[in-house]
Amino acid sequence: MAEEAKVTYLYNSGFAVELPHCVLVFDYYLDAVGALPAILRDAVKKKAYFFVSHAHFDHWNNKIGNFSAQAALYFLSYDVDGDAFLPREKTVVLDRYDCYADDFLRVDTFSSTDRGVSFYVTVDGWRIFHAGDFNWWHWKDEIPTNIVLAKNGFFKQLKKMAGLKSDIAFFPVDGRLEEFKSCGLEEFCRSTNPFNIVAMHNLTGKPWDGAAAFEKNMPLIYGSRKNQAKHVYSHIKIDERCSFWKKKK
Repeated sequence: MAEEAKVTYLYNSGFAVELPHCVLVFDYYLDAVGALPAILRDAVKKKAYFFVSHAHFDHWNNKIGNFSAQAALYFLSYDVDGDAFLPREKTVVLDRYDCYADDFLRVDTFSSTDRGVSFYVTVDGWRIFHAGDFNWWHWKDEIPTNIVLAKNGFFKQLKKMAGLKSDIAFFPVDGRLEEFKSCGLEEFCRSTNPFNIVAMHNLTGKPWDGAAAFEKNMPLIYGSRKNQAKHVYSHIKIDERCSFWKKKK
């Protein structure tokens, strides 16, 4: 299988991932520059798969129904109501800890620490994780009880992901969490094995200025483990098309 994938940032947690035989579109919300229609036109012979992790307005936009002619399937979290917008014969609704598999791809889901699910997609020789709103949501102004609940909920779910290997992992690094914005990502890296990490869920519009330091400190996060993340990407610029490579076996 091809060792290169093309990733285009749409907005917030929205990405298009171009693989040899398909295009994966995660959490399409806004696409002000029209990147996605252009990608799908260029990949007209490829299957397009859409993923919606939950029903929050910044992750679910019913306009993805406009791409139904090229869409092979729409994968929706259990809390998303797409009946009025998406063709039912192309819609797959997934619960937490659910699985869909056919001869081409496999989609596994995990629970979230907010709403909906996170996705783990195996397709075209690639393993791609999209967290949705799964994160350690440490809001420092919350009451202590809520802070503890957020921490416990995050680590409870993270245990179910232990050892998960991904070629690309999209994970929230939300600037509104201030100095705690990368805590969830750091623990995710301790428990799983992502090769490329892409920061997302950035509604502040400011790039994550700690990405380079995070990548440099990977040995401190991973300890002596050999299967470490190779690259950590700050929030990719909108409409920027980046190349990603798999870990060589």
